[in-house]
Amino acid sequence: MTDLLAARAQMAMSLAFHILFAIVGMAMPLLMVIAERLHQRTGEPIYRELAERWSKGTAIMFAVGAVSGTVLSFELGLLWPQFMAFAGPIVGMPFSLEGFAFFLEAIFLGIFLYGRDRVSPRVHLLSGVMVLLAGTASAAFVLCANAWMNTPTGFTGSPAGGVTGVDPFAAMWNPAAFSEVLHMTCAAFASVGFAVAGIHATMLLRGVRRELHRPALKIALVVGAAFALLQPITGDVAAKHVAEHQPIKLAAMEGHWDTERGAPFRIFGWPDEQAEETRWSLEIPYLLSFLAHGDPQAEVVGLKEFPRDERPPVAVVHVAFQIMVGCGLAMIAVAGLGAAFAVRRRELPDWYLRLLVVSAPLGVIAIEAGWTVTEVGRQPWIIQGILRTADAVTPTPHLVIPFLAFTGLYVLLGVTVIVLLRRVVFAADRKQPVPSDMLSGTSTKEVPMNPASRDMSPKTPTEAA
Repeated sequence: MTDLLAARAQMAMSLAFHILFAIVGMAMPLLMVIAERLHQRTGEPIYRELAERWSKGTAIMFAVGAVSGTVLSFELGLLWPQFMAFAGPIVGMPFSLEGFAFFLEAIFLGIFLYGRDRVSPRVHLLSGVMVLLAGTASAAFVLCANAWMNTPTGFTGSPAGGVTGVDPFAAMWNPAAFSEVLHMTCAAFASVGFAVAGIHATMLLRGVRRELHRPALKIALVVGAAFALLQPITGDVAAKHVAEHQPIKLAAMEGHWDTERGAPFRIFGWPDEQAEETRWSLEIPYLLSFLAHGDPQAEVVGLKEFPRDERPPVAVVHVAFQIMVGCGLAMIAVAGLGAAFAVRRRELPDWYLRLLVVSAPLGVIAIEAGWTVTEVGRQPWIIQGILRTADAVTPTPHLVIPFLAFTGLYVLLGVTVIVLLRRVVFAADRKQPVPSDMLSGTSTKEVPMNPASRDMSPKTPTEAA
């Protein structure tokens, strides 16, 4: 493994791992805020329990995400010093704002977790809303920095001569910022909604605490389905942007080799980079021209227009794009079925719950594939048209060693997350819930049990003594 490949592999692994926690930080607060609001409006203690359990899960993912994000920030400087030397003054503002939003998220998450019964219900709910806004803003600022790498603006200078002038607002609100933030935010809410719905569908199939998991499934499915149905709109915005600003990436996504009008949209297929053709694909005439430019007769630039050394790995980008689109369409279909059941006011059948379980990872898979399209589709550039990835990597040798070390770290963090979630969030399903007539509306404590008789009734003070 070359040092360049090791550095790229380490960044790819770090981003793929960290993105899981980033999307939870963006979307999970919405679920806990909805549950908290329902508790305050109805007084039902089951919604309070949901809000508390989801907030604990959010806190665990937030804590581990902070670790992986810190590692990622160090890797940028250690692995890509030429990139940071040139881009640091330009993208410094969005990264600084991301840090500010991160601290706000941590503060308000602490208030939501520990402020119940210490602050007013309105303030408690507001703290949850602030977690939602700060988490989304934190991700949005990072996405603006990444978008700048795709459409660099707001500066004068070059990597050879250095930066001579910076317009931080123009750099942050670069042409790719809106479409990338919109598409990724929608994807995060859809993927987390489906993942949480799949977890609660699993519990319902096992017959565990239906009074808890039924409303939890409803909330998660509504959020996931709503954003999944919106995702094609954001995808269309992103595709039109890519067609205008990164035509070579669009051509790689589609395995499109020849410049032509009325270009077809390709489904499946395998790009042969030596023969410069895409084999075994199903083609829908005129659709690519329409999707990219809103005109079925519009011209779409092909890969043959670009030198071979400026083309990304076409097969990787094309397959990743197909996976992303396929997962998105599957989520839309599942969301549509759920909407049909809701309109007809029918109980979700077991076969649909099993479908939700199978669909749970689709959003995450789509996000990982989408980021593969975004990052690999920009190669061989780390900053589009300005700085090549090979020129930005550190000259330090033996980069395979930190790659293996950080791989071990991420495995350890992944295992830690699973253990903590099982012990803190899901362990409650193995406990006996409080009978409804014993709930005061403000307590979710477990009812004490008499070990000798296995009697589930509350103990009297004498028995407790």
